[in-house]
Amino acid sequence: MSELFNEPELGVLARRIDEWLAAYSYNHSNIAAIDRLEGDERRWFVRMRGESKEFTTVWLLLGQRTLKYETYVMPAPEENAEVLYENLLRRNEKLVGAHFSIGIEEAIFLRGELPLGILCESELDRAIGTLFQVVEQVFPSIIRIGFASKFS
Repeated sequence: MSELFNEPELGVLARRIDEWLAAYSYNHSNIAAIDRLEGDERRWFVRMRGESKEFTTVWLLLGQRTLKYETYVMPAPEENAEVLYENLLRRNEKLVGAHFSIGIEEAIFLRGELPLGILCESELDRAIGTLFQVVEQVFPSIIRIGFASKFS
């Protein structure tokens, strides 16, 4: 089990994430927005402009043991669900640090998490970049599978 971080340690990590995301925004021209949500949770989003999918928004959630990250990929398929799910499961085998999953309202998400003990700027960059790259790579083909009749 990963190490449990206390409130002061989480506060330090949250400030570091703020700093890393500010630098991330400065270094990546496709960033449309970065923000931190107010409230009890330590939650951020990074919204990026893409070519295959107009926007990809990566959500980050800082917990006591891990940083969870996820992005919405597409709505529940209207057709060819079995083919789509098989396609995504086969893609999961090749992914590192992320996996496709079915979420709320049967939508498709790409998710991952990493232990706070290894959280650093390069790992955060890798996590965000992986989600963005995978969505850009797979979106055109999977949207055509799940909504084939709309592309006929």
